[in-house]
Amino acid sequence: MNSGRRSALAAGWRIGRALWHILRGAWIIRSEFGRLTPDATDLVVREWTRQMLDILGVTLVVRGTPPAHGPVLQVANHISWLDILVMNGARPSHFVSKSDVKHWPVVGTLATGTGTLYIERENRRDAMRVVHQMAEHLRGKDILSVFPEGTTGDGQTLLPFHANLIQAAIAAEAPVLPVGLSFVDADSGQRHDGPLFIGDTTLLQSLWNTLRSTGVQAVVHYGEPQRAQGRDRRTWAQDLRTAVMALREG
Repeated sequence: MNSGRRSALAAGWRIGRALWHILRGAWIIRSEFGRLTPDATDLVVREWTRQMLDILGVTLVVRGTPPAHGPVLQVANHISWLDILVMNGARPSHFVSKSDVKHWPVVGTLATGTGTLYIERENRRDAMRVVHQMAEHLRGKDILSVFPEGTTGDGQTLLPFHANLIQAAIAAEAPVLPVGLSFVDADSGQRHDGPLFIGDTTLLQSLWNTLRSTGVQAVVHYGEPQRAQGRDRRTWAQDLRTAVMALREG
């Protein structure tokens, strides 16, 4: 059950504010990121993201303990285009994303500027390249985030986890942190369908549905970091999926 709907006029006003905030973010990336320390950059990303969530009418709720530093690979379920904003609002990290995002107007500039790693999902050779790149980032003590389902789900079921990218943590001997994401109604605590981005829904339609929705809470639930402890990537991916499922429902 979801709360009431925001008027089209109010949603339109929020679109205007969001566009201005995106342009401001692109300017910050171009003018400031090159001279900021990594910690200062993370702070800017977190604050910009929290402001964007506020503009969109989404309340951020964090459960558990975000990672203080890397190396760590975060694995989370995938529900919406909002997921990256929500996770960055809790604790900024570098994401691995499909290459299409790189070419999205303005948003692609923001994603690239914040250190997103791009992958051609259908290209096995490119997946190997990205795994090597991820391992190097983890050896450099970065925080990386992936959505092992490979696509967005309906917020109820959890798709199988693809194991390829988990290999980066094994190669770098880095821990993996399961993260459960959910969107709930602030009043009832039940699942909120407003931010869903599945099926034939376009990005613009999902954005509009989110802006028209009220009472949206985005919950980021951090689990406990895991080490491979001899597990191969497929076994580990299955165990991580179980952990993410429990966090999402908890």
